[in-house]
Amino acid sequence: MEQDRHRLRGKLEVDTEFGTFLGDTRIRLLEAIESHGSITQAAKAVPLSYKAAWDAIDAMNNLADHPLVIRSAGGRHGGGTLLTDYGRKVVALYRALDTEYQGALDRLVESMNNDQAGDFKQFRQLLKRMSMKTSARNQFAGTVIGLREGDIDFEVRLRLGADDELVAIITRESAETLGLQIGMEVNALVKSSSVLLLTDPNLKTSARNHLWGEVTRILDGPVNCEITLVMPGGKTVCAVVTHDSVQKLGLAIGERACAVFKASSVILCLYT
Repeated sequence: MEQDRHRLRGKLEVDTEFGTFLGDTRIRLLEAIESHGSITQAAKAVPLSYKAAWDAIDAMNNLADHPLVIRSAGGRHGGGTLLTDYGRKVVALYRALDTEYQGALDRLVESMNNDQAGDFKQFRQLLKRMSMKTSARNQFAGTVIGLREGDIDFEVRLRLGADDELVAIITRESAETLGLQIGMEVNALVKSSSVLLLTDPNLKTSARNHLWGEVTRILDGPVNCEITLVMPGGKTVCAVVTHDSVQKLGLAIGERACAVFKASSVILCLYT
């Protein structure tokens, strides 16, 4: 009984240099998509809300080198949902690692005696403190391809994929703290409330970031709508706009739109 009370039951999280990429819930979602071929049915099986399931898929596709999940023609809600070959490999790798991980935790607990119970509790608290989550809806993994130094600020250019770039403006102190260099992999965070949408390609703005994509989701709220665009490389960007803006811009599923946000709205993170 004492051993069971102090057993460390771990759920493996696979991290990249950009932060947490996979966890138990996301893997179960991918497995459910493979089984059902439907995001609606997969979300119920996990269980997750429909919105939370799509948010998780968008986050995984944005952080991965290749999409894990794609939409297919036909089916409910305008199309089914399929796991890619890359997605299947990721699931298989996770399950193999998870088995080894739990075995290592079991061996660790077996090596502990009663005198180490206090250390074991502190260790579990430390693991919780080290887990970081962010409220920013848009999280992009990018490579630093440009640095321009100013008297106060640094301009940082990131490549998100073959077709998209992102510009961030941060302070000199922040750039030095992060140790930014060309070729470095970093994470860029942008709040959905900082993202504006436009549909006219000829419209000029002072915002440095313009990410064009196709509208794939429109979620209605009491006051605002949450709009998700999928960019050519498969990454997504989310914006929250008013119902009036949706109507004036003629936003609809399948229509092209541009996500616009200032370089100063981008927060850069580096995981070590």
